[in-house]
Formats: sequence, C-alpha cells, structure tokens
Amino acid sequence: MLLNRPALPYMVSIHYRKSLCCCSCCSVHYDVCVCVCVCVFQWVEEWQTFSSDASWIDKGGYLPLNVSYQLLAGTPPTEQKYLTIGLCSVSRPKGSYLISTLSSIFSRSSLAELNSMLVVVLLTDFDAQWRATTLGEITANFPSQLKANQLLVVHVPKQYYPPITGLKRNFNDKADRVTFRSKQNVDYSFLIQFCTGRSLHYLQLEDDVSCSHHFLSAIRGRVQQMEVPWATLEFSALGYIGKLYHSEHLPLLSRFLFLFYQEMPCDFLFSHFRVLLTQSEVIRFTPSLFQHTGSYSSFLGTFNKLKDDDYEDLYTNPAADVYSDIPVYKDHVAAMAWSPGTGTFFWGRSPSSGNHLTVTFKHPVVVTSITVVTGSAEGRDRLASATVELGLHPVTEKTGSGTTCQEFYNVGDLQGGRMDMTDVHKKRFGHASSCLKIRVTAKQNDWVIIKKIRITTKEE
Repeated sequence: MLLNRPALPYMVSIHYRKSLCCCSCCSVHYDVCVCVCVCVFQWVEEWQTFSSDASWIDKGGYLPLNVSYQLLAGTPPTEQKYLTIGLCSVSRPKGSYLISTLSSIFSRSSLAELNSMLVVVLLTDFDAQWRATTLGEITANFPSQLKANQLLVVHVPKQYYPPITGLKRNFNDKADRVTFRSKQNVDYSFLIQFCTGRSLHYLQLEDDVSCSHHFLSAIRGRVQQMEVPWATLEFSALGYIGKLYHSEHLPLLSRFLFLFYQEMPCDFLFSHFRVLLTQSEVIRFTPSLFQHTGSYSSFLGTFNKLKDDDYEDLYTNPAADVYSDIPVYKDHVAAMAWSPGTGTFFWGRSPSSGNHLTVTFKHPVVVTSITVVTGSAEGRDRLASATVELGLHPVTEKTGSGTTCQEFYNVGDLQGGRMDMTDVHKKRFGHASSCLKIRVTAKQNDWVIIKKIRITTKEE
C-alpha cells in the first residue's frame, strides 16, 4: 500500500484533487486520492539519478513559495545575466531615496556592465496610491533602462503574506518593531524568489544607498579571485547591503527567510544562513562598494546615522609624480596618499611650517573637484593647518628632489583636517593645472597622516 512506501524525496511534488483516479504502478483506486508524481521505483531511480551528477542545491527548482507577482513595469530579459540586483522599497515618513539609489546604480555603470545586470525593485507597500506614484517616478526617470530590459518593478499583494501582527516579541522588541522587521523578512523572501535563475549571482541592496563606480566589475574581479567555496560575499559592512549570493542558493535563502520571518531581524538571519551553508567566517572585501545614504529610517522615520567607514568610491587619479619634504615614517611614502584604496596613506613625522606634499601631473588637467582627508580613523594625526594650491608651469626643483611649478594659486584651507571642494574650475581655476600642493602653514608636534587625495578633472 501507499503508506508502506519509502519516504518521498523532499523535491517531489504531490498534487491533491477530488476525483476518481488510479495509481498506475499499484492499480489501487481512491475516491479522494493523492496522486503522486511517480511510484516508488521511479522515485528511487529518479532520486539516484538526480543526486549523481550534481548536488540537489545546485539543481534548484525546489521549495517554491505559494506567491504570485504583479509585474508593474519592464520586461524580463530572455537571457541569463551575470548579476541581478534586488531591492525592496516601502513608503517612508520623511521622503524616499529610491530614485537616487537607482540613479547611482545606473549612472555608475558602463554600457557593458549595464548589459550584464538586471535590477529588480519590489514595491512592498500595501498603499495603492503610493505604489502608483512611485511607479510613475520610476518610469519617468528610467525609460531607457526599462526598454533595455535592465529594470523590473514588481509587487506582491497582501493576501500572500503570512500574519505580521500579534507575533512573539523576541529580543524584547516592541510590537510595532516586530511587525516591521517580520514583514521585511517576508519582503526579502519574495524578492529573492522572484530573482532566482535570472543571473549567475544575486546582490542584495537597500533602497537608500549609493554605489561605487564600476561596482559590478569590482565584484566580478573578486569572485574570480575566490579559491575556496563560499555562500556569501560581503561588499559592505552594514546590514543587508552589498551581500552577494550564488543564484542556485536563492530558493534555499528565500524559504529560510520565510520560515523564520518572525524570529529575528534579517541581518541576523542572513548570518545564520551563511553558517548553515558551512561558511563559518565572514568574507568581506574592502573598500566597501556601497554606502548607506538614508538619513531617516523606513521604520517610523527615525534618524539613522549609519555610515560605512570602509566605503570608497572607486576612482583613478591622473598619472603623476608625488613627493614630500615631510620626514616619512617607514614605507608610508607620499605616493600612497595619491593611490586609491583602503590601507594606503602617507605618514610623516611632525611637520613644520612650509613643509609640503606636491603632486605634479604627467599631463596638465583642468581640476573640477578636490578631496583631501587627513588623520586616522580615531581622529589622530590630522594636518591641523594647511592650504591646498594649484600650480602652473612645471619645473625641476633646485634640490633635485622632484618636479614642482613656478606659480601656485591658493584654492583653500583644510578645515578639521580635510577639504571637500567642488566646482573648482568655476572659481578662477578654469585653466589646466600642472601641480597640486598641500602646504603646511603652522608647525605641529603631532605626526601627520594624509589618508587620501582625490581629484576629478575634465577635458579643456
């Protein structure tokens, strides 16, 4: 009899229907029967075949959730992409960041990168008016991305959600907080299931982030460097931002979030998921590729000051020679302040008035913005008093220590050990410059760290 057969493999689906039917492999009739896809011998044979050539995780197509999606905008691409980027968006009491987040994703990607990615936005608010307004903003701002099958907007009706009120209060969270984080888990679960199989890899973002330039290429490079199996790669230190998964793991992740949606916040669940897939240690890359930009949380509009200290927008400074007459400490030479990347910085002993760090460009450039950051993460070794200057007409230093410029023009002073100046070319510096100099204007006893010098330029 059916009850004495071996247990069904977990992936076999069972269909219930009220009718007279027959199980052909045992010739037993039922008035209200359970029609199983295959009989016992077929189960065993199929399961052995299924397991022999690949793991059941790699096969995918199991553990589906009973949910239907409303496609609000865009057309799903027919070809598999390299990366699917998923984000949920809900109404915020103090304004939305969604459009700026999408702008950052698209504007900081090359054409080749855009052709390798799909962005999926799940509008998770049950307010139909908010969804209509938000959908209108998306379609107005990103028509080309929608037309190119690079952007999809979807929604899941409320009827498919499990109960999200009256849940148990783990972590001593208040009832409204439990409701918020539990619904968020279900939102992510539905989003991740929708994204299954659309690409080789899946990246989770939130709707209030900015992206580093060419983040997809940076992710691809890191993936290619991996020499050990992995379940999650992290490209941000914060919450559920910048977490990368294999697409074949998404059905597991989706069901995992759904099963334990009321137990704990999503970032806790994601950590447990990684461990369950036998990745015991966090694999996080720096600099971070994504920065949290939202000032106010989607939960009650509370102020949120979270920032990723390891975030660094990928950039390339112009080719240049860099030197300094500040006594250098060990191998932290002046050129390291000009080179992008976490962990590279110039470190010098106590500077005197008139000391400098000079950058001489290989070719003259029109400087449009300047960023100078000094000091350690703890706020020590800042450059207390200094100016930033741009120079013309490169010449060789009389001392032979490097190349400098004949004329220099003051751009501005460091404030609190840093400078962030935009539109430099509109402030009487519109001509091409050959040098940039940080000049110390007062002696200080503390040593000095120049962590970063970054400029942007434009063609003449």
